[in-house]
Amino acid sequence: MNNQFKKGVLELCVLDLVRRKDFYGYELVQEISRDIDISEGALYPILRRLSKEGIFETYLEESDGGPPRKYYRITGEGKDRAEAVRLEWEDFLERIGRILSENREVKV
Repeated sequence: MNNQFKKGVLELCVLDLVRRKDFYGYELVQEISRDIDISEGALYPILRRLSKEGIFETYLEESDGGPPRKYYRITGEGKDRAEAVRLEWEDFLERIGRILSENREVKV
């Protein structure tokens, strides 16, 4: 997949997934990687930024046989942002669909 496409939708994916359940970083990378090839290095800056902006809050939870994991939970403000970004995305897809439509009349 084109890297520019990935950059544009990665935040949307992160917001939507964390809206549905709390994730720790590596778990989120694994979930997104089921459909989009990403690295941890692409995800952690987004998680840090969204936490700094108050979109996510974090907490530590003990893990089996390792250090505690930092989980990300969406805030009320984050839920609002996730919904707004999702609506923007749906509008964007509709507009792109119209442009790419074979039935579109191209004006000269």
